[in-house]
Amino acid sequence: MTEASHPIVWLHHAGQHLGLVPSLGGSVAAWQIDDPEGSQARIDLWRPWDGKTPDLYQMASFAMVPWSNRISGGGFEHAGQFHPMQPNRAGEPYPIHGDGWLQPWQITQPAADTLQMTLRSQHFDGNPYDYECVQTFRLVDGGLDQSVQVRHLGPEPLPYGLGLHPWFPRTPATRITAPVQAVWLCGNDPLPTELTQHFPPGWDLNAGASAHGGLIDNAYTGWGGTAQIDWPERGLHLTAHMPDFAQDGGTARHYCLIYRPPQGSAFCFEPITQPIDAFHQPGQPGLRTLAQGEATALKVQWRYRSGAGAAGSGQ
Repeated sequence: MTEASHPIVWLHHAGQHLGLVPSLGGSVAAWQIDDPEGSQARIDLWRPWDGKTPDLYQMASFAMVPWSNRISGGGFEHAGQFHPMQPNRAGEPYPIHGDGWLQPWQITQPAADTLQMTLRSQHFDGNPYDYECVQTFRLVDGGLDQSVQVRHLGPEPLPYGLGLHPWFPRTPATRITAPVQAVWLCGNDPLPTELTQHFPPGWDLNAGASAHGGLIDNAYTGWGGTAQIDWPERGLHLTAHMPDFAQDGGTARHYCLIYRPPQGSAFCFEPITQPIDAFHQPGQPGLRTLAQGEATALKVQWRYRSGAGAAGSGQ
């Protein structure tokens, strides 16, 4: 498959360039800014798609709906009823990241600075979810306002979770900093086994963690709703801010996940509304049970700052 099979829809505004691929999971192909030094090169804030592979893990970003990360146990129980779920990615023993990323979306442009993608999903792959989801991307001076809103349309209430899965390029000195309270540890199986406030060496986001090192594929609890990624070699900084943080429950209801593979050119910082396998944790932390017609949303304001010496790396 090529870009011709999955065309990119571009939005150019406020010195930025956002490319969306509605037919490939409602994903993002690229988010780039103009070089402040005036060259023709663009600077990638998210790792860009190569325009060829249909593997969603090679996109710049995608939304996770109606849940994020993994669900164990072959499904989940809610209100006394067991809902079976099937694995949905080759090599993964568990259903992962929802089903929105596996379906084509419809795209519209409601304003000169905004693109929206909409998905109507009904029991995809036999799962219990019946919903509509709207992704909104608005380019503003200095950054991107991003939201994912899901509305439950099925007759019986169900628990929902949301997440964003952006990939960030990593230079040798790249660091990620965020206020967090604890992290879920795991064994060889990435399902969580122990919640601890004693961070393994190099894992403490409060102090700033390198984008390089051993594998991290773990969720953090008590996230403070802000984060910063620093690329010192590029003179570039990117921050994330949750505008609805306080009204949406504060640290008790906010989580984030780091995926730091030992190799490769990128890593992930994922804002999520529930920890890994929340469906099987006591109280189903972070999940929002929605009745028919009810909605929940995840909103992030991304802002960048660049200084002299920022290097272009885009396409």
